[in-house]
Amino acid sequence: MPSLILASASPRRRELLSQLEIAFDVVPSEVPETPLVGEDADAFAARVAREKAQHVAAQRPGEWVLAADTVVVIDHAILGKPVDRSDARGMLRRLSGRAHRVLTAVVLLGPDGGMVTDVAVATTVRFRVVRDDEIEAYLDTGEPFDKAGAYGVQGGGARFVESVEGSYSNVVGLPLDEVRELCERHGLLNVGGMRPAT
Repeated sequence: MPSLILASASPRRRELLSQLEIAFDVVPSEVPETPLVGEDADAFAARVAREKAQHVAAQRPGEWVLAADTVVVIDHAILGKPVDRSDARGMLRRLSGRAHRVLTAVVLLGPDGGMVTDVAVATTVRFRVVRDDEIEAYLDTGEPFDKAGAYGVQGGGARFVESVEGSYSNVVGLPLDEVRELCERHGLLNVGGMRPAT
């Protein structure tokens, strides 16, 4: 039975996938995460997830490949990972006191490299009003700089979150219920028993 490859360098996705009874290895993908001109958030996340999966599938033929891309969306604008402190500050100020959408696109490729299925999951997150001094203190931790929207709901960014409507794990980076269903549908759960991810 071919094994499953997680096409992601994200430690958060690795930790989430480890909660399922599935054997998997990790092969990071080196796909640029830049929206095309006129590309909306849903199309962008789906395209990047697909390209990540295809990039890794080319390196590991004959194996299942799971890839995901998460974006934060507010006012129809995509907030990716901040490029610097000023960018992160601007994102957090924009999210302050408002609701935004966290969208994750997930793609599963079969051992022949063909598309098996894809799914998109959206969660609504509302921030309380965040003071500038709180933003600066959070930026000082370094946590915002590798996260879409400049915050981690599972880390220090949790202090800004007023409510989460929908999948919490989706906001972290991988919608577990949907991924479990995908893997179960294709017989990938309990493949060879549990083993540590590599």
